[in-house]
Amino acid sequence: MTSPDPADSRDRMRRLRARLGTLAFGGDYNPEQWPEETWQEDVRLMREAGVNLVSVGVFSWGRLEPRPGVHRFDWLDRLLDLLAEHGVAVNLATPTAAPPAWLAHEHPETLPVDADGQRVAFGARQHYCPSSPVFRHHAADITRRLAERYAGHPALAMWHIGNEYPGLAYCHCEVSAAHFRRWLAERYGTVDALNEAWGTAFWGQHYDSFDWIGTPRNRLLGGPNPAHRLDFVRFSGDASLACFAAERDIVRGYTPDLPVGTNFMGGFKNLDYWRWAAEEDVVAIDVYPNSWDPEGQIHSAYNFDLMRSLRGGEPWLLMESATGPNVQRRRNSARPAGQLRPRSLQAVARGADSVMFFQWRESRVGAERFHSAMLPHGGTRTRVWREVRELGNELPRLAGLAGGRAAAAETAVVWDWESWWAVELPGHPSVDLDFRERVLAHYRPLWHANVPVDFVPPRADLSGYRLLVVPSLYLVDDAGARNLTDFVRDGGHLVMSYFSGIVDEHDRVRAGGHPGAFRELLGLLVEEFSPLQPGETRGLSHAGRPGVAGEWQDVILLDGAESLAEYTEGEYRGRPAVTRHRFGTGSATYLGTSPDPATMSALLLDAARRAGVTPVLDTPEGVEAVRRRAGDGGDHLFLLNHTDRPQEVTLPAGTGPDLLGGPPPEGDRLRLTPYQVAVLPEAADR
Repeated sequence: MTSPDPADSRDRMRRLRARLGTLAFGGDYNPEQWPEETWQEDVRLMREAGVNLVSVGVFSWGRLEPRPGVHRFDWLDRLLDLLAEHGVAVNLATPTAAPPAWLAHEHPETLPVDADGQRVAFGARQHYCPSSPVFRHHAADITRRLAERYAGHPALAMWHIGNEYPGLAYCHCEVSAAHFRRWLAERYGTVDALNEAWGTAFWGQHYDSFDWIGTPRNRLLGGPNPAHRLDFVRFSGDASLACFAAERDIVRGYTPDLPVGTNFMGGFKNLDYWRWAAEEDVVAIDVYPNSWDPEGQIHSAYNFDLMRSLRGGEPWLLMESATGPNVQRRRNSARPAGQLRPRSLQAVARGADSVMFFQWRESRVGAERFHSAMLPHGGTRTRVWREVRELGNELPRLAGLAGGRAAAAETAVVWDWESWWAVELPGHPSVDLDFRERVLAHYRPLWHANVPVDFVPPRADLSGYRLLVVPSLYLVDDAGARNLTDFVRDGGHLVMSYFSGIVDEHDRVRAGGHPGAFRELLGLLVEEFSPLQPGETRGLSHAGRPGVAGEWQDVILLDGAESLAEYTEGEYRGRPAVTRHRFGTGSATYLGTSPDPATMSALLLDAARRAGVTPVLDTPEGVEAVRRRAGDGGDHLFLLNHTDRPQEVTLPAGTGPDLLGGPPPEGDRLRLTPYQVAVLPEAADR
């Protein structure tokens, strides 16, 4: 597997932007669900709505190859010709996320097996074992035929490999087990090295041969070996990545100048997107926050920041989002009128070069027939259609932003998938520790304060940051621990929360007491972990203000650190709950509990001030301020009113008129109507 050269990837994306001439706008187009006479109406309405890019063929394998070796490309020929004629570019998918019925019927061994040993049935999607050589052979064949046929077609603008990897996250079939054993042999070299890494001396689990090792299925007496589980998660991600890379390399051979990618699912647990992002030309995301969740925009923002960070701040693509309900929840309310605009342009503000949806036309059949779409069941008479058309026709006003990066962040949040996998395994002081909730608890105050945030892995170059936020980094290798320690020693400010630095990369507890990797940095010893019971809290005092501690308590012994907050009730009354330690020329703040939101905000924003971090702008609650640079330079201030109320913002000096045509400010005051977005160029010398 040869990763694409980053410079080549940037060139491919520059060519795509030049072709589109503006930000990409469109969505998944599934014309195989409709009679061909509908296609003419589709392309007419696409042009009316400003659509310039559609994803085609994601689930079309059964239509393209209805029987083994029998191919039907004529319908796709006509469709791509029609789209090219109307100036709509195509993001052509390899259809391997939906293997056809004949493959499951003739080769049932390609269907995955779950952790209970049950084989998954045909009838939905993504029903394949990524280790299956039979699946891989047929996936490569259909991919090659598509690439041969459509290389050079005037509609083809980029490639969409598969869809939302993986299907069943962990396959336990015998083919996967054999593949896992080969993977382990390559990783460890000798079975003795594996025994040492896995700690098989516990419960007499010693192996004399890789051949003895299976997948960690559910039917075990007692707790599973955590290192075994962790390596199986790593292996499973590698097996899916190999499937992606094989298809990528095929299409690259026929169309070397076109960008290739797949669609990520934001803060998705099962795949290490740091690794995946390095294997594609552009990061893309499918994101579906609750439209009625008052924090939906915060959930979107952290996902957008994560996607932007995966390739070092390069522009990314919003590949799928929803115009309204997305049928994932028990009750799916309609999106409030006007909300589509700020939720979509929020992605552009945070670095996206596209706004795209699932899907173009709302389905009449299938599992997602009530999933919202750009063109609803009610057609062009609906409010959703009007909002989609208005959005598509105003996006060209932001064409100059395409290719531009979000403004540089001074704050970074450490995000590590391997630590996430490990921290949520069983057998811990609390099995309720939710990594994403920990991240959001730290991210939320920064979002409210309009503090720009990047995400970084533990070994990243941290030299450009002033503040580093580390939510529950349970697993960290020595190099990552040194990197974070050196950041503070050299003058950086760090905020770290509980259950960090506990184990090495093999999930072995570090010697010398907790938090093993960071004891010297934090200037303390965690004598005991004492998680609180569900619903249980303790009083907290920080800077003379009362607060509440929940979820977790560390019993802390100070060893150079000072106490910033103490428990005010319970067994640990008067003992430190939050500490700060001066280390080198920097400082490290440690949260030994989950403070209430107000205390958490005070602690994080105080650390940001001490670090010299500058927010974008002070705004009323519910108004988001983000800065993005244009492709040819020049900053633009986005103001997004996520509320259903008018809001007033005091503007910084040197802002120009709203690119979206909104009313001018009155002096330095700009009034935003409900759900309004303003994009204001800023003077170069601000």
